Amino acid sequence: MTDPGDGDWARLRGLQYSCLPRAMASRLCAQSLAALAAASLLLGHVPVLLTLAWLALLCGSLYFGTRIDRSLHDADRRRLSSGEVNRQTLSSIVNALVWVLPIAVASLFLDPETRLKLWTVLAMLMTASAILLPGVPMGTLMFTGIVGGASVVSFLVAGMFDMAMVATAFVLTVCLGAVEGAKRFLQAKVAEAGMVEKSEVVSLLLREYEEGEADWLWQIDPARRVRGVSPRFAFALGMDTAEIDGQPFVQLVAGPAWESGQFHSSLHDLAERLKRRESFSNLLIRVTINGNLRWWELSGTPKLDEHANFDGFRGVGSDVTEQRESSDKIAYLASYDTLTGLPNRMMLTEGLGDALKYAEQWRTRCAFLMIDLDRFKAVNDTLGHLIGDQLLAKVSSRLREQMSENEVCGRLGGDEFAVVIRDATDLSRVERVAERIIARLSEPYEVDHHTLYVGASVGSAVGPRDGNTVETLMRNADLALYRAKDGGGNAHYTYEPALHAHAEERRKLEFSMRRALERNEFVLHYQPVVDAESERILSFEALVRWNSNEHGFVSPGKFIPLAEDTRLIVPIGEWVLREACHEAVNWPGDTKVAVNVSGEQLLDPSFVGSVVSALAASGLPAHRLEVEVTESIFLRDATMARTALENIMALGCGVALDDFGTGYSSLGYLRRLRFSTIKVDRSFVQGAATGNPESLAIIRAVVAMADSLEMSTTAEGVETEAELQMIRELGCRKIQGFFFGRPMPANEASALFRQWDLRQSGSAA
Repeated sequence: MTDPGDGDWARLRGLQYSCLPRAMASRLCAQSLAALAAASLLLGHVPVLLTLAWLALLCGSLYFGTRIDRSLHDADRRRLSSGEVNRQTLSSIVNALVWVLPIAVASLFLDPETRLKLWTVLAMLMTASAILLPGVPMGTLMFTGIVGGASVVSFLVAGMFDMAMVATAFVLTVCLGAVEGAKRFLQAKVAEAGMVEKSEVVSLLLREYEEGEADWLWQIDPARRVRGVSPRFAFALGMDTAEIDGQPFVQLVAGPAWESGQFHSSLHDLAERLKRRESFSNLLIRVTINGNLRWWELSGTPKLDEHANFDGFRGVGSDVTEQRESSDKIAYLASYDTLTGLPNRMMLTEGLGDALKYAEQWRTRCAFLMIDLDRFKAVNDTLGHLIGDQLLAKVSSRLREQMSENEVCGRLGGDEFAVVIRDATDLSRVERVAERIIARLSEPYEVDHHTLYVGASVGSAVGPRDGNTVETLMRNADLALYRAKDGGGNAHYTYEPALHAHAEERRKLEFSMRRALERNEFVLHYQPVVDAESERILSFEALVRWNSNEHGFVSPGKFIPLAEDTRLIVPIGEWVLREACHEAVNWPGDTKVAVNVSGEQLLDPSFVGSVVSALAASGLPAHRLEVEVTESIFLRDATMARTALENIMALGCGVALDDFGTGYSSLGYLRRLRFSTIKVDRSFVQGAATGNPESLAIIRAVVAMADSLEMSTTAEGVETEAELQMIRELGCRKIQGFFFGRPMPANEASALFRQWDLRQSGSAA
């Protein structure tokens, strides 16, 4: 009555009801014969008009049922709706009710013998319904239930209890038989549909196989000569069918190698399998077709004649050259760097693992050198990634030149390279290889009309002395490289246990620094900047100091680079801004405060907002805040740095260019940005004090350039009276250095103003 929740029952209903149109003629014939028999029994006992009326009703019910059955002619090719099922069931019920009328008439007018004859006719009709409609048990059950039930009632009313029992048993038997027959019919239909579907799939696959351009059939006789050539096979060989027939199979695919005897190993494998008469599947062989190397994939099975004698081979083949080339390319990409063509990190790791195994087996040593390019980032950021990639390609070419059979070089990623030395028993060899690499990579490069200079830093670790696993050896070489970079680069350092301790100290220092702000461990010191002529205090440079609870006083040269590497400089810089502005409010109204800002801060989107917040919270006028930056900030993202500085200038703040001349050329940025101050690095001041002509020339040029650009100049690192006098003569407007004061706490800085006032009062008196 209802469909189960699982399975495609609408489709199965269609298979069931598709039998109705085919059995329609047989059903009509059975109904007609039964109707004639019933009418003959009624004649003489029932008026003719009533008999004819009943026959008319029966014809109407059969017509109604026939129309429904005809509408189901395509039920096996579509999904059957519940409405169609219900209409067919209703037609069976109507037909059964029409047959109840003769039973009712028989109960009133017919004698017992005639009733039995009518029952026989109805029993035959119920049986015919169960036989002719095996796929639609619902119609049979309705017809048998209604007609059989009416007959049982008729026998009971007439007092024919034995016939009532026989009729009941017969009705139950027919119903059970109809249900079982319907099950078997449905199982047969499902199996038939499955076979049809499989047959369609097989036909489709065969058709695709025959029409495919990459597959063919081949067969050879016991002498291994080609027989029964298929057009596809001839096309794959690039020959006519007549030319191929009777030719040795291996000779056809070997090409020129057949004459020279220099067969590819895969052809030897094929020949051996054919000789041993054994089956093979997906055998990959290299063939030569018209002078071109191709890859075929063959499968073959020995065939036997009717007497079980060997009768050659039959098989299939396909051209898999493109797939083979693709897999080779994928394998290459998995092992080699696409930009430089050098082995990548994975292949270097495998090579280092093999070198370690070799060293342990033969009691020798191996080495791992990690190489990082110096100043490459500046090239990449200023000239673009395209120039940077070309430079990396040239670096890799030079690195490859330095390798012998004992060394393998590769690229780890970015501007990092590595070398695996398989036999490093002679430790001086490691040093020689490293020095050779540094010297070669430091020579100038010509890239796209640019002459470029980059150096190389090298860190090395020797296995198994410095580590008996790949991971340990690579980590220790990295620590040595970090030491080389920390020392200024362009050098080679070998791993020492102390480096690991240094790395651990750095890790602990970073951990402590992350909590330093919460613990209020940072403090600001202020170094005065004075007027070169009057020596009046013009501003203070705010300098952060760290007195750690765990590590004591930590040098700024140690924790500032660490803060920049970990980006902790951003929250520390925000704190410095707030504290400096808050303290500067207490100074005289024309005294400025200068705050150093790193590149990491400028690249932070919230930097300008933090400046505005610090000024607003402290009440310090914007013109009294000066931001100090170094030239290196323009090497990462010049556009973003310039935008941030322009926004700061728009607020009214000054911007000073610190350590001018010690980094990279900033003349272009001087033209684009209106710096308020250029600070001359202390190295030039000290050089000029000793009479160094280059330093004197540089300071004069900077002062002249600043004056022409309406910028002020500050000389850093003035420590003696002689240096002060020299700076005055060179024309610097402002001076900063130990001669006027070291960095001092805020209270001492405020005391300097009182001392100046006293000096001025004494001078006036």
